[in-house]
Amino acid sequence: MSIRIGILGYGNLGRGVECAIRQNEDMELCAVFTRRAPETLTIQTPDVPVCNVNDIPDWKDKIDVMILCGGSATDLPEQTKKYAELFNVVDSFDTHANIPEHFSNVDAVAKAAGTVAIISVGWDPGMFSLNRMYANAILPDGNDYTFWGKGVSQGHSDAIRRIDGVKDAKQYTIPVEAALTSVRNGENPKLSTREKHTRECFVVLEEGADAARVESEIKNMPNYFADYDTTVHFISEEELKKNHSGIPHGGFVLRSGKTGWNGENSHIIEYSLKLDSNPEFTASVIAAYARAAYKLSKEGQKGCKTVFDIAPAYLSNKTPEELRATLL
Repeated sequence: MSIRIGILGYGNLGRGVECAIRQNEDMELCAVFTRRAPETLTIQTPDVPVCNVNDIPDWKDKIDVMILCGGSATDLPEQTKKYAELFNVVDSFDTHANIPEHFSNVDAVAKAAGTVAIISVGWDPGMFSLNRMYANAILPDGNDYTFWGKGVSQGHSDAIRRIDGVKDAKQYTIPVEAALTSVRNGENPKLSTREKHTRECFVVLEEGADAARVESEIKNMPNYFADYDTTVHFISEEELKKNHSGIPHGGFVLRSGKTGWNGENSHIIEYSLKLDSNPEFTASVIAAYARAAYKLSKEGQKGCKTVFDIAPAYLSNKTPEELRATLL
């Protein structure tokens, strides 16, 4: 029997989840839910209904896992709690500082409802989180380093687009190569925010906009650009579409550590990702954890989980025997 999946939200991430379901033979897409008028939305999977969010309660016994593809700022803090009352759910909540509060809120609802809710699934938080945890456990005497990029930051790009006079924009986060090399060499540098990453912006201006003012607003924007060395390029709309239409991303998690009685031996653990499509890769991680949510629910588990709580075998559609024979 296939795992019956519902998708709430059909932006970049929702479309990525639809593609991921197609690649997993033990899953089937049952319905897509949207806040838009359903008749205006065309999905890629034949014969799957598109429904309004108000219809979600009608699907309570028809969906095994609901994948929530809303934003972390305002959607997921409410949606994950709300729909964990009805379904097993998976979300990609990525506001790191607020994960403990989000976990607590969702856990109470899921335990009361008898459902499984897996939060903060993706590559960071998610796969990067797991690699930080594994590396810390293996090398307790050491230092952690996380570098993001080169890749498009969707949140930072959106922040630029909200500036008066900006028609469109893309922003790339880029690791500082010298800092990355220093970590790989085991030098254990103490790195400031500015020393780890730079930011590069490609901006299309509205006609008549003041380029100098826009550049100043970008470079001095608190929480986004003020703490980084930032380069701003003003380009045409055609050039932006031609050269910057994708959503690539990636990064590196490293831990340098010492072993031996007197710490005489040094080690570097490194995990890296290079992604053509940030949302499609995130969606692929989410699909694997949707399988885990289904398995955990079948075992009678309930409550909120993170990637730290779930054994790797739950992510795979292979049997334990197959895993031992092929991957161990």
